[in-house]
Amino acid sequence: MAPAAIATMPTMNRIDVLFGRLREQGRHALMPFVTAGDPDLATTGLLIREMVRRGADMIELGIPYSDPVADGPVIAASYQRALERGVKVAHILDAVRAIRAEGREELDATPIVSMSSFAIIHRVGVERYLDDAAAAGLDGLIVPDLPVEESAALMEKATARALKLIQLITPTTPKARAEEIARMTTGFIYFVSVAGITGERKELPPDLVANVEWLRARTELPICVGFGISTPDHVRRLAPVADGLIVGSALVRRLADAADRPRPEVVRDIGDFVGELAGAMKPGEAG
Repeated sequence: MAPAAIATMPTMNRIDVLFGRLREQGRHALMPFVTAGDPDLATTGLLIREMVRRGADMIELGIPYSDPVADGPVIAASYQRALERGVKVAHILDAVRAIRAEGREELDATPIVSMSSFAIIHRVGVERYLDDAAAAGLDGLIVPDLPVEESAALMEKATARALKLIQLITPTTPKARAEEIARMTTGFIYFVSVAGITGERKELPPDLVANVEWLRARTELPICVGFGISTPDHVRRLAPVADGLIVGSALVRRLADAADRPRPEVVRDIGDFVGELAGAMKPGEAG
């Protein structure tokens, strides 16, 4: 199937609904990242529920992998902890299914997308992975090690199941290639703010806004910015130019640092941080 034909297929799902609603409200999406199974899947479920309650608009769920792509030491360590506890893809999808089955309006409306190596998808089997993901209630896939030249088949199969294939564009992606990736992406574009791996950073690149604006002129898809966003100040500065902001390592580190504390207390503290980030997303929020 040609890329243009794929892009025009009807694919309405929670991600489309979310960004349509946020555009009407003049708001932007906050998308926290959580590693599935770190420290255990019960805690992952509690964190997702709490983050949504505290203002998260969408959740990125990391599928642990022994050789993570582009992930820095904080997230890589969380993957290793989950793998050592025997977390499997089927267990993770069961946890998502349980969240969807609760019937709570705010949880049911919140998109959940997986960050997964294509090696995992291939090992499970593409058709089975997509069928299981859709049945569990996932809304999209981020596959960081899938080259755009090899993405058409997965996009077609995902689109047939109303799943989005969200692809990454980095500051070092050549312009022509960035435009091709945008054409082969559904749901939203994941724009990597910095070259390199994930991780908290004190400063964001000075050309980030210009890079996002260049891309916005070439696609109608929402653009979400991730990598290095770790403080409310980052959120305040980037919210006006991005359709969504993704926060990962800052949350995963907080969870790891609190490993010996009571679980309800840790979940509440992470919820407080997400609430602070959500407050910084609001138009006119004081800095």
